[in-house]
Amino acid sequence: MESGPAIFAGAAFTLFGAALLLWTGVRVRQGAPVALGVAPGPAAVLTAVFGAAFLLLGIWCFGRL
Repeated sequence: MESGPAIFAGAAFTLFGAALLLWTGVRVRQGAPVALGVAPGPAAVLTAVFGAAFLLLGIWCFGRL
């Protein structure tokens, strides 16, 4: 009964984290700004940290099944 919400949360967190990491990597590789109006270095680092955190949170949700 509780596995349904855990699967949904795990899928949502994992997909969002992976997409955020992929998007950040592509933007940094192209030399494009990650966030408008923010210094490129800190924006890329902070975005990568949050992407990794969401990815790990999704993996943790799948591990709770």
